[in-house]
Amino acid sequence: MTTQPQKSTVQPLLEPVRLGALELRNRVVMAPMTRARAHNAELAPTDLHATYYAQRAGAGLIVTEGTWVNDTAIGYINVPGIYTDAQTAGWAKVTRAVHEAGGRIVSQLGHVGSVTHPDHLGGRLPAGPSAVNPGEKSFTPTGMKDTVTPRSFTAAEIADTIAAYRHAAGNARRAGFDGLEIHAQGAHLIPQFLNPRLNQRTDAYGGSGEKRAQFLLDVLDAVSGVWGSDRVGVKLSPYWTGGAFTADEETLADYDRLLKKLNDGNLAYLHLLGTAEAATGGAEERFAPFARYRTHYQGHIIANLGFTQATGDEILAHRIVDAVSFGAPFIANPDLVERFARGYPLAEGDRDTYYAGHTEGYTDYPVATATGRE
Repeated sequence: MTTQPQKSTVQPLLEPVRLGALELRNRVVMAPMTRARAHNAELAPTDLHATYYAQRAGAGLIVTEGTWVNDTAIGYINVPGIYTDAQTAGWAKVTRAVHEAGGRIVSQLGHVGSVTHPDHLGGRLPAGPSAVNPGEKSFTPTGMKDTVTPRSFTAAEIADTIAAYRHAAGNARRAGFDGLEIHAQGAHLIPQFLNPRLNQRTDAYGGSGEKRAQFLLDVLDAVSGVWGSDRVGVKLSPYWTGGAFTADEETLADYDRLLKKLNDGNLAYLHLLGTAEAATGGAEERFAPFARYRTHYQGHIIANLGFTQATGDEILAHRIVDAVSFGAPFIANPDLVERFARGYPLAEGDRDTYYAGHTEGYTDYPVATATGRE
């Protein structure tokens, strides 16, 4: 169900909003995007990262690329972590630059679980909820490789991983972030625990939808103990498909129950994905996944996947969600919010430099001029 759009003289994307303890000057969120620019042995952010994020500080909120919580979380090359002092110092440069530019930024904490490869782990076998091959691919130093059948996490390793999230949350506080987002989307570790095909455990973390959700709930408890829950968000993708992931009614019903449970958490927000089909469909199609989420979750929602300025304004006007996140448009348009405000056209990004290069395709995109041209 949708409500009637609200009337306003200001476009909805440009209105301020409060998400938990996060005061945002507009409702345009920069979505987390892996850009693979940590070209150093420490996997630490550099001055280049600071420039990149500061250029995009016009967003109401920036969510960083997913960052590794420990050295077993790694699943792609040249992606920074937040588990060492060097990495934390690098992120401190980033947050300082963003804050000096007037922005707000949260750290997205991630772990790929079994969607990695022994090449990332010194030849060791990856671990996941159960010994089931997720059927994905990992971007290794020598190219894309098929995942392997992992070993199952021991109970002690689960406890250690939750502790790693807690440690990373503490590093994020030391680095000066405004809050956290937990990466629980796609095919990564937390969705693996939620997935009955990949999680065949019979202990406290498997056997029913409620038990499969316990790992996420324990991670949230751990990081909220560091930050306070009103500065913690979660990104979920209930409609994710591919490999071992389907979006059938049984799976969606499990997510419905999880969203209801998360109402008790006093979180800053849930960052929720729509569907690829909805992104290109009519209004009712675009809104349907988020209307379903809203039925079960009464807290703040950030909508993600395929939104334009027009459709972002539209879903906000119908009061189904509280903010909208944009990924690819922020790559080639560091001044995306300004372009929305002034009606300037959007530039197109160079896909060949999305995950490779240095400044090229990263910090060298110009801002628009008063003529609407770069």
